[in-house]
Amino acid sequence: MAEGINVRFAGELQRFVQSRTAGDGLYASASEYIRDLVRRDYERSEESNWRWLREELKAGASAHESEFVPLDVSEILKEAKAQRKARGR
Repeated sequence: MAEGINVRFAGELQRFVQSRTAGDGLYASASEYIRDLVRRDYERSEESNWRWLREELKAGASAHESEFVPLDVSEILKEAKAQRKARGR
């Protein structure tokens, strides 16, 4: 079950929300309007995360094969275990 959140607006913000939800407004209720705002903010945040990841991967994706470094999984795991042991875990 979803937990409810109550939000109170006063003054200019209250009038603004009411203008969005009044008879000719875009939304049927203040709750619908707030949910849409939160959803859009969430989507912007997710897009920002994907944009960051694409930027981080760009250099590797566009690198020439000669720039690649061969990796040995067993060596990586061995080093990780040694580091973990050194930290006492």
